[in-house]
Amino acid sequence: MAECGGKSERELILRIMEILGGVENDDCASLDLGDRYLVVSTDMLHRESDFPDIMNPWQMGWMSVAVNLSDVAAMGAEPAGVLVAAGLSAEADLYFIDELFSGFSDCASYYGTRILGGDLDSHQELTITGCSLGFVEKDLILRRRGARPGDLLCTTGTLGGAGGGLWAWKEGYSDSELITRLLEPEPRMAEGRALAKSGAVTAMMDNSDGLALSLSDLAGVNRAGFLVREETIPLAAGLVEMVGREKAVEMALSAGGDFELIFTVDPEKLARAEAACDLTVIGEVVQEGIWMEAQGMRNQILPRGFEHRIGGCR
Repeated sequence: MAECGGKSERELILRIMEILGGVENDDCASLDLGDRYLVVSTDMLHRESDFPDIMNPWQMGWMSVAVNLSDVAAMGAEPAGVLVAAGLSAEADLYFIDELFSGFSDCASYYGTRILGGDLDSHQELTITGCSLGFVEKDLILRRRGARPGDLLCTTGTLGGAGGGLWAWKEGYSDSELITRLLEPEPRMAEGRALAKSGAVTAMMDNSDGLALSLSDLAGVNRAGFLVREETIPLAAGLVEMVGREKAVEMALSAGGDFELIFTVDPEKLARAEAACDLTVIGEVVQEGIWMEAQGMRNQILPRGFEHRIGGCR
């Protein structure tokens, strides 16, 4: 049998999609309910690879639900609930369990939904799998596919904050507000829904793995490219002062963990999108290639960012 050791997450996803057939490369799967879609997504998180050592159990619970809801936001849907399966390690005492599940519940409640149920068992390493559900009208659903050359490239919020938080923690800047951005991500539920209702967005996804990988994903499904203007990238407050502009831009491109929405807008409908939520235009859709323009120079953006490396297959 062929080896797959050392393959990236995205390489294996593309391979698996060919095996399964008919799977759309979107943040959520969509099920036809007649006048609307049920959108469904799942994300798995592990203690060693997804939860920084500084994170408390409540934050682990919050993050586990937040990352799942972010996929629903990217489809322009209203959340309908979250299922959570938790594999608890031997170190999980009652305090840890109470805080973990309070984090699940608090995050769901904050975004207007609830935990519907799930599964519980023991596991060698803390492993949490969420399944988020949402509803969206058929004429409002937003997908990764749909961007066209000439569309404007936009983002919600600011970028690089989670990467800056990770850097601050590792470098001993424990009082940095960016650490909270890392440990308590905020999925853009209201923004996703408002953008869907605006009718201005042509394609959208969440930015959990960093801007560079998100643009690579969008370019692949749309068979198009992107031009990003470096000076327009909205960097997280305090990031440049902490690490310098060059490193801050690199964090926005590749650090991941921001959970903003990256989307394209029909330029004739930009005012509608701006009325829907705070956004920043950072570039445009082009025919091919992914480029960064800075001080009149263009350089290629390579698809780098947060990805699991998967090995052990034979």
